[in-house]
Amino acid sequence: MVIVCGLLQLYVLLLVLRVVLSWFPISPNGPLETVAGFLYMLTDPVLGPLRRLLPPVRMGGMALDLSPIVAFFGLSVLRGVLCG
Repeated sequence: MVIVCGLLQLYVLLLVLRVVLSWFPISPNGPLETVAGFLYMLTDPVLGPLRRLLPPVRMGGMALDLSPIVAFFGLSVLRGVLCG
């Protein structure tokens, strides 16, 4: 069970990194593009279905993506149940 708890914590960290990386422009063929692609590949299986259920909330000229917040909440509940 310790391994599962550690993997859940690692996944939360990957989600945080993806959210922070989304705040910065990433140039194509730049060094961060590989890191961003890897993070997207790991986090899209969770965030993609959530985005289909919860479209971004429009706030004037921008949109707020709620899927990471829901994912954090869901992972927190899962960690609480599994890890105590």
